[in-house]
Amino acid sequence: MSLKSAILEDVKSAMRAGEKLRLKTLRMVTAAIKQREVDERIELDDTQVLAILEKMIKQRRESAEAYRAGDRPELAEVEEAEIAVLQTYLPEPLSDDELDAMIDQALAANDAQGMAAMGPVMAVLKTQAQGRADMREVSKRVRARLQA
Repeated sequence: MSLKSAILEDVKSAMRAGEKLRLKTLRMVTAAIKQREVDERIELDDTQVLAILEKMIKQRRESAEAYRAGDRPELAEVEEAEIAVLQTYLPEPLSDDELDAMIDQALAANDAQGMAAMGPVMAVLKTQAQGRADMREVSKRVRARLQA
């Protein structure tokens, strides 16, 4: 079952169970998926759905931080609860050792020398680590290795 299908099925089950927060969050996800499909006139695959989920999680993290800074902890808690729902659809995160091994492999495959190799290495890593690692952290690690 594709990720998109799983989300659609979970919308139905959340509706039956009366889980309001989960239902609201999943409806936002399905709306984002449908919007992108209509805009681009394509059928999204799991990789593209993962990208949407990551973007939504990032937006909610930023909102939660802003709410906490603005002394609105109740709104921050709602954002964090939505993050928890969204994270259930992400694959198992990579450990530090797995991520380092993946970076080593990408550097070797691209015969990476210097910062000019950053783009091709990150392109390889993005397809392998999407949804499983914070790409900002991956970028920092690759940059550190290429500058060393």
